[in-house]
Amino acid sequence: MVEGQLRARGIRDRRVLEAMATVPRHEFVPIDQAAAAYEDRALPIGEWETISQPFIVALMTEAAAVNPGDRVLEIGTGLGYQSAVLAALDARVYTVERNASLAEEARRKLARLGYGSVEVITGDGTEGYAVAAPYEAILVTAGSPRVPQALIDQLAGGGRLVIPIGGREMQQLHLFVRRGEDFSDKTLEAVQFVPLVGKQGWPQARWPRFFG
Repeated sequence: MVEGQLRARGIRDRRVLEAMATVPRHEFVPIDQAAAAYEDRALPIGEWETISQPFIVALMTEAAAVNPGDRVLEIGTGLGYQSAVLAALDARVYTVERNASLAEEARRKLARLGYGSVEVITGDGTEGYAVAAPYEAILVTAGSPRVPQALIDQLAGGGRLVIPIGGREMQQLHLFVRRGEDFSDKTLEAVQFVPLVGKQGWPQARWPRFFG
């Protein structure tokens, strides 16, 4: 996976590649999807949610430029795979999942696999998690119509925000970097995520024909 799907497609950060090599992706998919765990595609994990394809996980992680000791906020835990990758980079990870059953399963998996630096919060990810702010990096793993103001407010100076923005079915992945009160904006990749539902996202779920 690392050589054929990540390095071959331009992922260069050594620490990201090492993290992706060490986190067992098959542990974060349902049993009936385990045979496809290392294929470069999104997989359904139940509750109309997915685990993102490995390349997108690596791309977002590389863009976030996570350093050891960084406080990182993830929006959209799923079953915890992206959280585990961030923890493997020695970050302190706070991850918010709106679906209570997925959040609980993610807690169990992450604890069993030894990712003790991850805290799973059940709630509305569009409002971030102000208790632990500010964050050096924020990663959003669902498509939003705009950048939620709460996430802007919770990003530290010099912090990186990686988020897919666009319609319900297709988005562009953006990297925002905070410079005081200003932000730079770089478009990374066309992507397709499930919708980011919440007070500062989409008002209700309406699932795309394909989600990834």
